[in-house]
Amino acid sequence: MTLQAKLDAFKADFEAGKPPYSVPRSVIDTMHRATEELIASGAATRALKAGDTAPLFVLKDPDGKPVSAAELLAQGPLVISFYRGVWCPYCNMELQALQEALPSFRALGANLVAISPQSPVNSRKSARTNGLGFPILSDPGNATAAAFGLRFTLPDYLIELYKGLKNDLPAFNGDTSWTLPMPGRFVISQDRVIRYAEVNPDYTQRPEPADMLPVLRHLTAKAA
Repeated sequence: MTLQAKLDAFKADFEAGKPPYSVPRSVIDTMHRATEELIASGAATRALKAGDTAPLFVLKDPDGKPVSAAELLAQGPLVISFYRGVWCPYCNMELQALQEALPSFRALGANLVAISPQSPVNSRKSARTNGLGFPILSDPGNATAAAFGLRFTLPDYLIELYKGLKNDLPAFNGDTSWTLPMPGRFVISQDRVIRYAEVNPDYTQRPEPADMLPVLRHLTAKAA
């Protein structure tokens, strides 16, 4: 089953209120409203695209070790996935799919990192919960996400909804900004050019990990 098929199945069960989910229709409608407004805002069109130069960053892993994009790019192409946090089931399913694809990425000489605004302790939980073998990096205040054009501020009505659901982003992220990244996936070549970019303001939609393999194969062949 593809990643998107799994996401669609989860969404259908969640929105139908099937056990163990029991969410009022008003909550679902509010989430839909927020997604539709983010799509209509055109925010995704302002994110970095294929052909743009990727910003460099140094972010910390759950153990406080700095991870440098420049150092990773010195080794080969870099795959980056921006996600919302361990509290997001769609993100967890995406991370699991990326873990399954990790051997294929590495066979083509690429490194993979995932970036979220959550605190290191929650990044550690992401890695442990999903059995990950690649770095999970904390992006305080979504600063790196902003550099890629992904950061957005939640509308007031969605903040109130999250509070009511005990989804306390300031506690998860360690800052009070109430910002998130739009889910984004990038492949960056060693010259820092973005060769693949997929950004979707609908957090229930994610690209397949296999979508990046042709790009990585091309980069590997070109380097050879």
